[in-house]
Amino acid sequence: MIRQSLKYRKTLTVLGILCTLLLFLILSKDNKINGMHQSVDDIQDLNYRGFNQRPKKDKFIIIENKIEGQMESNSKDDGTKQELLEAKTRIEQLEKKIAILEGRMPQKYPEVKYLGYKERKRILVTGGAGFVGSHLIDVLMTQGHEVIVVDNFFTGRKRNVEHWFGHRNFEMIHHDIVNPLYVEADEIYHLASPASPPHYMQNPVKTIKTNTLGTINMLGLARRVGAKILIASTSEVYGDPMVHPQPESYWGHVNPIGPRACYDEGKRVAETLAYAYAKQEKVSVRVARIFNTYGPRMHVSDGRVVSNFIMQAIQNLTITVYGNGKQTRSFCYVSDLIDGLLGLMASSYTLPVNLGNPVEHTIEEFAMIIKNLVPGCRSMVATGAAVEDDPQRRRPDITVAEEHLGWKPKVSLQVGLQRTIDYFKEELSRTTFLNNQTYMDMKSHH
Repeated sequence: MIRQSLKYRKTLTVLGILCTLLLFLILSKDNKINGMHQSVDDIQDLNYRGFNQRPKKDKFIIIENKIEGQMESNSKDDGTKQELLEAKTRIEQLEKKIAILEGRMPQKYPEVKYLGYKERKRILVTGGAGFVGSHLIDVLMTQGHEVIVVDNFFTGRKRNVEHWFGHRNFEMIHHDIVNPLYVEADEIYHLASPASPPHYMQNPVKTIKTNTLGTINMLGLARRVGAKILIASTSEVYGDPMVHPQPESYWGHVNPIGPRACYDEGKRVAETLAYAYAKQEKVSVRVARIFNTYGPRMHVSDGRVVSNFIMQAIQNLTITVYGNGKQTRSFCYVSDLIDGLLGLMASSYTLPVNLGNPVEHTIEEFAMIIKNLVPGCRSMVATGAAVEDDPQRRRPDITVAEEHLGWKPKVSLQVGLQRTIDYFKEELSRTTFLNNQTYMDMKSHH
């Protein structure tokens, strides 16, 4: 029985193995048939589409590869450009930081004369950061005096006097003289007021206040401390003159309600106040009637004839002459004016004095002079609408200045204009803030 059962087990095992082999053979045969069907389908698909499709697919692959390569290169170029831009930005930031550090470094001041305490004066200059005031500061500082600058920076700029920052003889006060000021001074140069038409017309009430309340405050200060005061008046007190040239004895021809009246009448009142204080309070006053002045540190866009024409000529823009161009002006270089102001303050003459250049030019001639002084200038000279209340003739009679001050202009128009043009070019080319670039040795400008 045991042997018989073992035979049955062997038989079943063999039958199982055979069944497994048979099943494996059947499955492998089905896979081969399916593979053959798939290959036939592929061949039919190729026959249907045509054998020429394969090369086209290869071309597309090549083009796609090229596009991907270009995209990668473009992305690399964009990355490079971005890196360059970032580097440029960093360089600009470093340049600004270097400029700031240079500004903080101790500067070598212009040479200053030493004066003893008996000779050294404490001098207050209102509007000292402006065009004329800053040049006056340079001379007073080099002479060895202690100088106090008062300015509200409406038209003045710190850059005009920054080369004196930190000097033991120099002090700056940010203050509007419409409000009272309490300082000690031996002499006062009262120059504070906007002087170009666009500036003083911008806020006519403020202009009147500066020339009336501001003048009262300065005259009151002069009375309290016993200082001598020089009032900077203007040729505008003559208005559109009926007398030519204009002597100090001429009373003027002014429109009291015109667009220029805030400045013209403001200065006329300032003169009245000065002589009222002189008569009533025994204040020592000097009055300078300043005619057209030009030179470095003028505002490049202050709207005056000189700055307008120079800016237009440098940039090859049309030089615009308002009116028919036949109106006349006399232009005095700033260093000559400073000599006149210093001479007037030092003199004993108390009546008004004209300070200006008696050489007269029409505006049309002046435009051509500037055009010819700017190399390569291609500007055309054109006329525009006349300005209301624009004086037709302006020329000072400087007989009083010659007799009592021994003063007359020394710098010719061509020389002065060339210096001014060079300054304007420097201003236009300026890209970074640098100090100690504005000092002018006044001695070398005579």
